[in-house]
This record gives sequence, C-alpha cells and structure tokens, in this order.
Amino acid sequence: MSTSTEQAEIAALQARVEQLERENAELAARANAAIAAAQDRAYWLDRWGVDLNALMRRRGASEFRAGLRGMRAVARALKHVKQRLGR
Repeated sequence: MSTSTEQAEIAALQARVEQLERENAELAARANAAIAAAQDRAYWLDRWGVDLNALMRRRGASEFRAGLRGMRAVARALKHVKQRLGR
C-alpha cells in the first residue's frame, strides 16, 4: 500500500512530466515554424534562380552586408527612440 508521501511524489512527477510534454510540444512547434520559413525562402531563391553562395563570393558582398547591418542598426535605434517618445 502506498503512503501519502509516495502518492504526493507520484503526483509531483506526473505534473512535471505534463509540464515537460507541453514544453516539448512548444519547442517542436517553433522548430517546425522555423523549418517552414527556411523552406519558403529556399523555394523562392530557387524559383528566382538566385545562388546565394555565388552572390556572396562576389567582390563587395561583405561590404554590402556590413552596410545592411548598419542600416538595420539605425532603423532599430530610430524605432527605439520613437517608442521612448511615445510613452
């Protein structure tokens, strides 16, 4: 016969298993969404005939990416300022 302590431990373990199963389902959903987004991007690159490897080997590609990163940083800073002013 089980004691109340053992029953409490079993209930706690069952609750933990349920929590882990929910976390696993959420993780799987996020992973599936990421895979779907990557497949969608790859589909359009293939459809348009864009070879990113060849494109990134071209002269000036790293400078172009650095410029995009800089523009993105400026856009984020402006968005942050806009949010702070809106408060």
